[in-house]
Amino acid sequence: MSVTLRFLGGCGTVTGSRFLVGGAGDGGGVLVDCGLFQGLRELRRRNWAPFPVDAATIDGVVVTHAHLDHSGYLPVVVRDGFAGPVVTTPATADLMALVLRDSAHLQEEDARYAATHGLSKHDPPRPLYDEADVRATLTLLRPVGFDQPCDVGGATVRFRPAGHILGSSSVDVSVDGRRLVFSGDLGRASHPLLRPPARRPAADVVVVESTYGDRLHPPDETGRLAEVVTRTIRRGGSVLIPAFAVDRTEVVLHALARLRRDGAIPDVPVHVDSPMALAALDIYRRAVESGADDVREDLPPDPFDLGDVRLAASVEESMELNEPRRPCIIVSASGMASGGRVVHHLAHLAPDRRNTVVLAGFQAPGTRGHDIAHGATQFKALGRYWPVRCDVEVFEGFSVHADADDLVAWLRGDGSTPEACYVVHGERHSAQALAARLRKELGWLAVVPEDGEVVRVD
Repeated sequence: MSVTLRFLGGCGTVTGSRFLVGGAGDGGGVLVDCGLFQGLRELRRRNWAPFPVDAATIDGVVVTHAHLDHSGYLPVVVRDGFAGPVVTTPATADLMALVLRDSAHLQEEDARYAATHGLSKHDPPRPLYDEADVRATLTLLRPVGFDQPCDVGGATVRFRPAGHILGSSSVDVSVDGRRLVFSGDLGRASHPLLRPPARRPAADVVVVESTYGDRLHPPDETGRLAEVVTRTIRRGGSVLIPAFAVDRTEVVLHALARLRRDGAIPDVPVHVDSPMALAALDIYRRAVESGADDVREDLPPDPFDLGDVRLAASVEESMELNEPRRPCIIVSASGMASGGRVVHHLAHLAPDRRNTVVLAGFQAPGTRGHDIAHGATQFKALGRYWPVRCDVEVFEGFSVHADADDLVAWLRGDGSTPEACYVVHGERHSAQALAARLRKELGWLAVVPEDGEVVRVD
């Protein structure tokens, strides 16, 4: 019997991960991840294109973790006829509820703003999906713990900790006697909150991400963060940290808490301005308190305790941060400044030379974060252009993605060699660099697939 693997996204880009595993049966197969395309306009437009597979024929969806580039397209396939199940880990299910609701809300808000200010070519502007689509999606979630086999559409699925964000997993998919392992997004052994990724098991085929496939992370950067914060505060400025609501905010708060305890940064207010980040923080706190399987054992009871951390829950509280009354640190979503409350803060704070914007982690091409990280002196937001006069500091050391050495170490796994390794979820140069390294160092058949390509797993 022949098993097929179809690449429906995540090829040549770090977004839109979607991989369809088909067996010899009559069903449409199992979709591993169902991500949203983000970043460049030509990528975002792909979210509006018809899905290349009839959604009603898909037997099940397996989600590796809650980030939008892996889960954010689900409401579209549900609206178009997919009837479940959506299988994932319990923590991912909890976080997906936050992420998908927030995604729908932002899309609806953007559509309303575009309609009010005449900023769209469409009349009327409409969101990709709405909150009703998300509610329908959440009814299909089927949480499964790590290392517990689960039957999905004729395949047996098993989740293993990936150490990227809470609940993140690599996935084994066994169908018709063949075993495929999908890395999902892999984390780092040095993640301050999560255990390292579980070892890769033997497999016929491995599909691996390559976000940092061509480079290594710098050493620990908390000392440099202390220097940046201290310098900014002393000149009367504020520090703006765009941070993903899920995991990056928690990692940043953990680092700031350590620096505050050590007296390495001034005692100034720390504002967390993202309703989703506040909700995610509660989920992380509960995971630490309960000793969740993928959480480190050596954490203090509240690893995010900053003493006087201030939570901007309301719109009014958020607006006050556009012009802080005193120097402060603002942590706000989204992490690439592509949407959310941080866009308003960036517009008001970036023109002031006293301030600093700290970009913590990967910035996808086509996002404001990427442009500013690469020296843009202006950016467009809220219907107009804004100057960038503040300092801009890029911290790749805060990334929770595995770097090239981490990826190779995970792929070595138990020492077994797969028949093929497909390198995905990375910019083209990153994927090609990792594939070349696997061919040279491990002697593997390593391929960078094209979008839409179908391969057999015999």
